[in-house]
Amino acid sequence: MTVDLWPGLELRHVAAFQAVAEARSFARAAEQLGYTQPAVSQQIASLERIVGHRLLERSSGRSAVELTEAGRLLLGHLDAIGARLAAARSDLDALQSGTGGTLHVGAFQSVSARILPDLLRRLTLTTPGVTIDLFEATTDEELLERLDEGTLDFAFVMLPIESERFETVELLRDPYYLVAPSGAVEAASIESLEDLRDVPLIGHRTCRSTQAVEATMRAAGIEPRYAFRSDDNTAVKGFVESGLGIAVVPRLALDTMGSEGVEAQCIDALVPARLIGLAWSRHRSLRAAQEVFVAAARETCDSLRGDPAPSRR
Repeated sequence: MTVDLWPGLELRHVAAFQAVAEARSFARAAEQLGYTQPAVSQQIASLERIVGHRLLERSSGRSAVELTEAGRLLLGHLDAIGARLAAARSDLDALQSGTGGTLHVGAFQSVSARILPDLLRRLTLTTPGVTIDLFEATTDEELLERLDEGTLDFAFVMLPIESERFETVELLRDPYYLVAPSGAVEAASIESLEDLRDVPLIGHRTCRSTQAVEATMRAAGIEPRYAFRSDDNTAVKGFVESGLGIAVVPRLALDTMGSEGVEAQCIDALVPARLIGLAWSRHRSLRAAQEVFVAAARETCDSLRGDPAPSRR
């Protein structure tokens, strides 16, 4: 009779395996977990006995530990389990705080400057017991990873997200603008993507909106040529104003820069607008305060749609 050992799988087995898989080392995993190295080895051996597969390729030398095919397969399932546990913990924390408490929100620079101030004002009026703890990042990947971990309740991201782990709601269509120094000839002469060939660009370094612009240009056979990159909107504007190049930025980013010393031209017909949305873990149960936050985010972004377009200077 074959004995099913899977009911004996415990979270300590999972934690040890995930730590070794990430660190690629029993010693470093032991340091992270606060265990001895033999204790970690024992947990891994127990896990391999339970699942009936060799999960790690060990070496007597100093080379890194490698996952077997079975190890890679199991790790994917355990990551999903970890996400569910993180969601459960966050939901229980939210239950304890009731309708008040702190919401952990992730965003990128232009959302923090243009959307969150009005959103927080609305929350203060409707749900005064709710506070926001803001985490800023330059990439969606970092924000989505924190949603998975349960350290964020919500994240403002660019849509679409190619993952079934998250629920999303579209909030705002954010068109791109070409930004040039005031009176620059380039601003009036850009009528097609071809006109951007060999034009020096000022751009962001890591943000997904810049990657979208680059992908559109490359699809048209044009390789972007950058004179300067920075993830700070003020720096991008400053280098444009100094005449070192032109920038292609979304409307929200342009709003944070200010229009003095530059002029802006909407290029919606050349580069598709980015879609800004709100994301949260599919495994989270939205409670009252969280539902209020989603509603306030919708209302705030709806109000931005009616704002006048930036004027040329």
